[in-house]
Amino acid sequence: MEFGFTTAAYVVAAVLFILSLGGLSGQESAKRAVWYGIVGMALAVVATLIGPGAGLWLLSVILIAGGGIIGLYVAQRVQMTEMPQLVAAMHSLVGLAAVFIGYNAHIEAARVAAMDETARAALHGFAAVLAHKSPVELSILRVEVFLGVFIGAVTFTGSIVAFGKLAGKVDGKAKKLPGGHMLNAGAAILSFIFLLMYLNGAGTLPLILMTLLAFFIGYHLIMGIGGADMPVVVSMLNSYSGWAAAAIGFSLSNDLLIVVGALVGSSGAILSYIMCKAMNRSFISVILGGFGNTTGPAMEIAGEQIAIDADGVAAALKDADSVIIVPGYGMAVAQAQQSVSELTRKLRAQGKEVRFAIHPVAGRLPGHMNVLLAEAKVPYDIVLEMDEINEDFPETDVVIVIGSNDIVNPAAQEDPNSPIAGMPVLEVWKAKQVFVSKRGQGTGYSGIENPLFYKDNTRMFYGDAKKSVDGLLPMLD
Repeated sequence: MEFGFTTAAYVVAAVLFILSLGGLSGQESAKRAVWYGIVGMALAVVATLIGPGAGLWLLSVILIAGGGIIGLYVAQRVQMTEMPQLVAAMHSLVGLAAVFIGYNAHIEAARVAAMDETARAALHGFAAVLAHKSPVELSILRVEVFLGVFIGAVTFTGSIVAFGKLAGKVDGKAKKLPGGHMLNAGAAILSFIFLLMYLNGAGTLPLILMTLLAFFIGYHLIMGIGGADMPVVVSMLNSYSGWAAAAIGFSLSNDLLIVVGALVGSSGAILSYIMCKAMNRSFISVILGGFGNTTGPAMEIAGEQIAIDADGVAAALKDADSVIIVPGYGMAVAQAQQSVSELTRKLRAQGKEVRFAIHPVAGRLPGHMNVLLAEAKVPYDIVLEMDEINEDFPETDVVIVIGSNDIVNPAAQEDPNSPIAGMPVLEVWKAKQVFVSKRGQGTGYSGIENPLFYKDNTRMFYGDAKKSVDGLLPMLD
């Protein structure tokens, strides 16, 4: 009876997770999709706690409650601008969990193997499952454990480095040790050799050595990726954490973990591919941590950055019939989304066409800008993706760029030596007037110079994004 309930609950939870993932593809259905995920996870946890072989359920409840309290505390303190590094930190915990569970499965298998038949007959739960496995099945289990620990270890250290880069605690520039990719390849080959040793009964040592190598691979892979490419890295690590969870599911013979891990792993991989395409990057090179490097000296930029004050921007907005706003990470840092939403409302009330242009890798997290604008109650129907709006810039009177750099950088098309050469960008420079809201004249997080700032139809609206937009609002009454 318990087994039937657990299996049925897992099926329902899996369906809810699929509905949740599907619903997150649209802004209108996203809130409902989140609730699908919450209900599915709650059902899965309850079914696991009361299912067959569940032991120490009181301790499990205490630990879950403790984790929930910590999660609530963190969620209430983390600003929206800190979400990318929070997500990276969560990925690291998934990876670490995979490592611990893999080692636990290894230790448990060794313990069961040392028992006599009488002792095995008294086992229950996961140990009982191990006791009834054939030699072939135990070999398969060792492969599952080995892969789970390997993927988990890579995810753990890779996510820690990603967290450090996103939080500004680690230099965002791409760095590799002498030997570069050969070090990663050598570590991977050695790991495979340790797998063969592990399958041949060499004990715990090969597993430990492989774990250390996997920790190094994760660290070196992400250190070799520049800060400008962190949105893809976050998505990629999300995929890794999913495959780590799936490997855990195979090790524990838990069908729901396998399904959930496969959903997260495949969706993360697909998103990474889409983002790589949006950045004109090779998906394979992303996985290997080897992109974002220049091929030669960057093109020199002539001219100067010309500043403009709030009066000048307000006057141009009053005369404009069509306005496109391009948000970036600077808007998130300044928490200017509410002010931008109010600016949009005022302009639309005056009969002007106002739309938002969203690049696939705007911000430091996939969908970062969409979430911010939804939070500020910007109408969904005026928030358009790059492919939907890029052709409209030549007919646009005013473009306001708020805290963006690489996604509006014409060097992607004009400079073959640029680190972002070939990357599809929002062609804002084709509009009649462009106003760039920016704190100062620096190159920003990615360190890439932007010729847009020096063009004749561009004016620099210096200052904190929120204060700058708030200064415009009274002038538009």
